Amino acid sequence: MPAHSLNLPAASRRPLAARLAAGLCAALLGPIAAAADVLVVTDSRHPVQAPAGVRIIELDQAARIEVELAAHLPADPQQAAALVRQRLHDGGEALQRRIGHAYQGVADAWGLGIAKIPAVVVDRRYVVYGEPDVLRAVARINAYRSTQP
Repeated sequence: MPAHSLNLPAASRRPLAARLAAGLCAALLGPIAAAADVLVVTDSRHPVQAPAGVRIIELDQAARIEVELAAHLPADPQQAAALVRQRLHDGGEALQRRIGHAYQGVADAWGLGIAKIPAVVVDRRYVVYGEPDVLRAVARINAYRSTQP
């Protein structure tokens, strides 16, 4: 009997490549979906591989913003101060948000007691240190959680 005459569910009629891609995505994102809240703490010298939507705190982000603001300042303190004020003004709300998020991230990491980086934190309760692959770290946490009552 030809395949087109079979009464298959719509999902079975999808091309094999589409079904494989959907399965692969589910397998890769499954650990993230099982973890309610994932947070990564790192810095610019310790890059991580994280899926979209995962909050990443870079502990040196505030310092990098300060370096941007202080770049190529004149030697005269009054001129330098005026230039920094102008840069802050020109950056507008976007710059203010970047600065606020940078310092909030440092406060959040400190509040969690992060001891090393990179750190992958799940549900503000479980942490894996030293693993730059967030999916792998979350999988380790989920494996541990599945063995606990």
